[in-house]
Amino acid sequence: MGLEKEKMETSVIMDEDEFNRSIEPILGKKTNVYSEVPDRDPNDINAHLKVGFEDIIAEPISTHSFDKVWIGSHAVFELVKYIFYRILTTFLAIPMAFIAGIVFGILSCIHIWVVMPVIQGCMMTLPSIHVIWTSLMDMFIGPFFFSIGRCLSSINVKTVQN
Repeated sequence: MGLEKEKMETSVIMDEDEFNRSIEPILGKKTNVYSEVPDRDPNDINAHLKVGFEDIIAEPISTHSFDKVWIGSHAVFELVKYIFYRILTTFLAIPMAFIAGIVFGILSCIHIWVVMPVIQGCMMTLPSIHVIWTSLMDMFIGPFFFSIGRCLSSINVKTVQN
């Protein structure tokens, strides 16, 4: 129960057979952890939508420059494309996500504080409206159509063929 002042040595004991059995690492070769990305356009239907360097700035097939102008312009093109993607993402996608969040928040608030109380109020008053509607039908509409039915029952319609 007291404080131990001695330090214990830690050691790993292995048999010599296990140690010398193989010079390969214990985990072995690293296998491919990630599966190959599936081709989302196997029939190449959207080939006209894919824009590459050759579509914008391309070296003509007949000429090949020795001063690596086309390689440099390709690198600049990829860099500018990446920077514009980041800029457009920052200035368009993030504000649109923010606006969409605000809109969905407002719609949720309206749903919770306006729509659901109106529906609950209608559901609470529905039994009394049913009683009132039934009594109105029995007092006014039923006798009215009953009397019209008696008046019109005396009319006979005959069809004559020539």
